[in-house]
Amino acid sequence: MLRPLFLSHGAPTLPLEDVAARYFLEGLAPTIPRPRAILVVSAHWETRIPTVNAVEKNETIHDFAGFPEALYRLSYPAAGSAELAERVVDLLGDAGLSAATDNARGLDHGAWVPLMLIWPDADIPVVQLSVQSQLGPGHHLEVGRAIAPLTREGVLIIASGSYTHDLSSWRGQQGKEEPEWVNEFADWFDEALREGRTCDLLAYRRLAPNAQRNHPTEEHLLPLFVALGAAGSEASAERLHTSTTYGVLRMDAYAFGQADDKLTTKETKS
Repeated sequence: MLRPLFLSHGAPTLPLEDVAARYFLEGLAPTIPRPRAILVVSAHWETRIPTVNAVEKNETIHDFAGFPEALYRLSYPAAGSAELAERVVDLLGDAGLSAATDNARGLDHGAWVPLMLIWPDADIPVVQLSVQSQLGPGHHLEVGRAIAPLTREGVLIIASGSYTHDLSSWRGQQGKEEPEWVNEFADWFDEALREGRTCDLLAYRRLAPNAQRNHPTEEHLLPLFVALGAAGSEASAERLHTSTTYGVLRMDAYAFGQADDKLTTKETKS
């Protein structure tokens, strides 16, 4: 089984920054089996129903503005996989979930930023799967459970979002310690993940401290529920990394698997 991952992708500038999360991602590939293909669930592609891209070669989408020119010169020309895209649509359909295919879209920065750091050669086929922000955590857990067979077919599922994502508070916070309202949420969520409290996680907006302040909108946390679901009903969570950028953006990363899965990675922290 290739354990599904949740990765916090941070700002688009992550590949250019001297921060712990960048170095964690750059060192991740040797700690996990090399996949035959990758399915990325990105917070930056929101659609009405689950949608996969089916292209021969992925275009690099620079879906942001006002950043350094060097960022717009970055490219991640990974091949697509029509076969994997079709498999995802079929699995979702088998689970009673409507799904669609997009034959033009490439990879947004939620996908190519972490992939560029982990596998810089862009030599593994990549397919992207969208999120449905209006449908909430339960729906995304179901999506993950539907695509769980991929974990035993050589496909690595990467859920790319952000452990906390209050962009209204990040200005002027670089280099400062994270405030308590960030840590309280992150600590609650980590404990719930490690204890397997799925019902509490699904109700995190009501139960977790400062949930709506850390996630004014849900799209950056919803991919995590896909990774959790893809690991199975008795999934265990292993935190691989924890750090903070811009004072309020927690960059935590997790691997999800069954209790008897071999743990090959060690948690890192800045």
